[in-house]
Amino acid sequence: MKYILRRRPSPALVIACIALFVSLSGVSYGVATGFIDSREIRNNTITSGDVRNNTLRTFDIRNNEVRGFDVRNSSLQGRDIAFNTLTGADVNETTLGKVASAAAADNASAVTVLKTIAPVTIAEGGAPATLVSHGPLTLSAACVDSGGSTAARLRVQTTEAGAAGSDVPTIDPADGAVPVAELLDLAAAPRSAANRDVFAWAPSGKGLTGQFGVIADGSGAGSCVFTGHVAIEG
Repeated sequence: MKYILRRRPSPALVIACIALFVSLSGVSYGVATGFIDSREIRNNTITSGDVRNNTLRTFDIRNNEVRGFDVRNSSLQGRDIAFNTLTGADVNETTLGKVASAAAADNASAVTVLKTIAPVTIAEGGAPATLVSHGPLTLSAACVDSGGSTAARLRVQTTEAGAAGSDVPTIDPADGAVPVAELLDLAAAPRSAANRDVFAWAPSGKGLTGQFGVIADGSGAGSCVFTGHVAIEG
């Protein structure tokens, strides 16, 4: 018995026992208190199955760490993006389709310009006046004697075959200036005034439409007045 008591444990055995006790007590402490920190978890061992759904929050993720390959393709929606944050630099222009309201821009005939014609006075028998030219079409005004009456005429001339105008189904370049609207003075009232509508169209898509106030004044030497507006198309 005295021999057993004289044999004390070696220092190495004592240290080993202490290390074993500490390691066991650390795990036991964590389990007993319900608190386990990163020291008790082996690196790269926690998986998604260990995390409760819908429990991770924004402060659990380091700023600027989520990247494009972390997000499933075609899963982000408009509600996931803050209003007015996307700019032109964020969009690949070659992938954009055409805006529906801009489709007409491909067709030159969709372009319309309104031109106002200030009053033009022409003496009877005087040189005709060009009111507007557009593509192959020219709209002019003339004041002529027509069987003893003063005639205020709106005329269309074209450089393109197969054109058309008011009251004239076909106008060709060889036809010259073709009357498309006319106002005659009246014997009872030599000074006549009226509205006259005109249009002209060319096969190439150029066209014009106009509305004029016209005066045919047969008194004295005779004169005509033209004023109105023309819509130019194509």
